[in-house]
Amino acid sequence: MSLRPFHLAFPVHDLAAARAFYGEVLGCPEGRSSEQWVDFEFFGHQLVAHLAPDNAGRDAARNHVDGHGVPVPHFGVVLTLEDFDGLAERMRGAGVKFEIEPYTRFKGQTGEQATMFFRDPSGNAIEIKAFADLGQLFAS
Repeated sequence: MSLRPFHLAFPVHDLAAARAFYGEVLGCPEGRSSEQWVDFEFFGHQLVAHLAPDNAGRDAARNHVDGHGVPVPHFGVVLTLEDFDGLAERMRGAGVKFEIEPYTRFKGQTGEQATMFFRDPSGNAIEIKAFADLGQLFAS
């Protein structure tokens, strides 16, 4: 089966701030929209930011992974290492504060990956990761 795009709808407190962050900072093209929501093309996938000021950016928990407190929930994408490095530099250039700075997780182990976490203006946690060997994505 070929990989199909996923769809994720999530709450934001301000659509203009979401447009600026996802569209300008992350470089995600905007699709359809209304006064209550806006679609973004997120690396080939469909994100829909829904205006829901009372529900945006709440962490349910933090799980400790490799010495870091990983926010739950979070969403993201797996990029190539080259694209990962380019996005990390774009985030730094835009003044985005990292929740977890870019680093290599599980170094020398099965599943070794580059990872970084940051938040959108509504506080939603985003993880971007990359594998030197994509075949390790689901390795146990």
